[in-house]
Amino acid sequence: MAKDKMVAYRFFKAILGPLYRFWYNPKIIGKENIPKEGRFIIVGNHVHIMDQCNVVISTRRCLHYMAKKEYFDNKKVAWFFKSAGCIPVDRSKKDDDATSAAVEVLNNDNALGLFPEGTRNGLKEERIQELYTKYHTEEQTYEEFVNNIKKTKTSQINYLEELLENEMITKEEFLDNIFNVDEYLRILINERRITRSEYYSHMLLPLKFGAVSLAKKTNSQIIPFVITGDYKFRSKNLKVLIGEAIDPSEDLEAANKRLNDVMVEMIRENYENNGK
Repeated sequence: MAKDKMVAYRFFKAILGPLYRFWYNPKIIGKENIPKEGRFIIVGNHVHIMDQCNVVISTRRCLHYMAKKEYFDNKKVAWFFKSAGCIPVDRSKKDDDATSAAVEVLNNDNALGLFPEGTRNGLKEERIQELYTKYHTEEQTYEEFVNNIKKTKTSQINYLEELLENEMITKEEFLDNIFNVDEYLRILINERRITRSEYYSHMLLPLKFGAVSLAKKTNSQIIPFVITGDYKFRSKNLKVLIGEAIDPSEDLEAANKRLNDVMVEMIRENYENNGK
C-alpha cells in the first residue's frame, strides 16, 4: 500500500474502529490466527456490508479488500474505498486487472481480503421478484412480500426450493415457511427430515475459486473466518470466529472444497456455541 493510502487507512481505522466496536459489539475469537507478517489471504462468509470491518479491527495489518467496482463508480464513496486500499473488481467479467492487482499485493508480502462467495448471501431484487411471481398469495402486495423475505439467506431459500423439488416437503409447507426459512430448517432437523450437516452446509453460497487460485499463484496461506448473529445496535450475538491458516497445496477443486468444509464447520461451531 502506498504511504499516503496507508496513512489514510490507519486514520480511518483509528476513528471508525472504536465506533464500530461500540455500535455492533462484535465478539471476536481467534485474532491470534492472523499472521503478524508475510503474505496471506483472509476470507469469510458474506452476510452484511460491514463484514470486513470485523477483521480490519482484529489486526494491525493493513488489509487490501477486493470490492465490487460499483463502489468506485460512485463519486460520493469512491474516495473512501481508494484511500482504504481496496481493489475494484468488475464482477460482470473475468477481471484480469483486479487479479493482477491482488497478485501484486501478495507478492509484496501484504495481506489481501475477499469473500469467496462472490456476493452477499442475501436475496437480491431479481431473485425476490422471481420468488414473488412463483409464490406470493393474492392478498400480498409486492412491498409486503419484500419486507417479509428480505432478510432470508439466498443459500437457504435455494435449499428450501430444492427440498420442495425433491418432494421432501410439500408445497403447503414451503409456502407456510418461506418467510422463516432458518427456523423451519431447524424444525426439520428436529424431525429428522434433514441432517444437521445438511443444514450447516447450506449456510454458504458455492465458493468461487478466486481465493484458492490466488493463494496457489502467490504461495500464500488462507486465513478463514466466519460471522454469525445479527448486526444490531449493541448486538448480543454478533460473533466472529477466525480460524487457523490453510495451506492450499492440493489442486484447486480439492483446495476449494477443503476451504468450504472448514468454513462450514466453523459456522457450526459459532451457532452451537451460541445455543442455536
